Amino acid sequence: VTITTRLLVSHLSGIRHYEKDITKVKEEKEKTNKALKLTKSHQDKEQKEGKGVEKTDCVKQKKEHDGETKSRNSKPGRKDKEFEQEEYYLKEKFESVIESLKIFKNDPLFFKPGDQFLYSTYGFTLLSAVVERASGQKFTDYMLKMFRDLDMLSTVLDDNEAMIYNRARCYVYNKKGRLVNAPYVDNSYKWAGGGFLSSVGDLLKFGNALLYSYQAGQFKNRNGKLLPGYLKPGTVAMMWTPVPKTEVSWDRDGKYAMAWAVVEKNQQYGCCRQQRHYASHTGGAVGASSVLLILPEELDPEALGTWPVAPPRGVIVTIICNMQSVSLNSTALKIAREFDKEKRAQ
Repeated sequence: VTITTRLLVSHLSGIRHYEKDITKVKEEKEKTNKALKLTKSHQDKEQKEGKGVEKTDCVKQKKEHDGETKSRNSKPGRKDKEFEQEEYYLKEKFESVIESLKIFKNDPLFFKPGDQFLYSTYGFTLLSAVVERASGQKFTDYMLKMFRDLDMLSTVLDDNEAMIYNRARCYVYNKKGRLVNAPYVDNSYKWAGGGFLSSVGDLLKFGNALLYSYQAGQFKNRNGKLLPGYLKPGTVAMMWTPVPKTEVSWDRDGKYAMAWAVVEKNQQYGCCRQQRHYASHTGGAVGASSVLLILPEELDPEALGTWPVAPPRGVIVTIICNMQSVSLNSTALKIAREFDKEKRAQ
């Protein structure tokens, strides 16, 4: 078989995640797909029955309140089976990403590359090895230089030995439902898939750099005042284009693209639910959870040439939580929509 970098970055490679048993993976996927189909059919039924009728604020508030109550009452860190996998807690130190490939390189593929979606941290470990060989330098050195270019000076390797200023302590729930310190792990086996420490400020810079790059090509360059983006507009557009056969566990409206989950602009019925285009990704590690969500502004083509209006235009939300298995995407989306609503009102 042939595995391309595009397949790796969209999790279509067939390389396993932490679970080694393909039967268990298939069972979990079937359960998830069944639940999604039920939710989707229920949503469609609600939309058709309420076609042309806008929900009142009190109904909206009740639904939101019910969802929030359910979320508060569920205990984070206790139902997430993924964190039961032993490989999450590796303590072995790997000197290079090439060396860390030994963890999974002799394991069979779960399916033919390109046929199915399976989120795989190890797929990104292989991707980091590709970057290392193509760039001719260590993956970690390459990334730290990139973070410097992006002015992300607080983003560093999650190295246990190094003294890192303002590093937060991480927590998990134990079997009794009590908060305890997260266990020691060495992330050198998965730098690309979950081995960096950052701050909300740095992640906002990262989001702004991507949004600027995405929108820069749509603005007229007045007297050379508008600098180019870090990436070409077409590159970001490609990264944010949904890839067929993919899915997203944390957002049922989304599809996976290239290292991003993407929701496309969509509205089926007048005065009913409207989907805005946005890109997001959550992060889960031993003792920590995070999300970065980018909601681009819907630009008016007539006003794009008016200076000083310039990119980035939109809302970026990032949340970092030093607690394991906290679902943050819906919270980030609510915050983004509130700020977007405020901007529209001005």
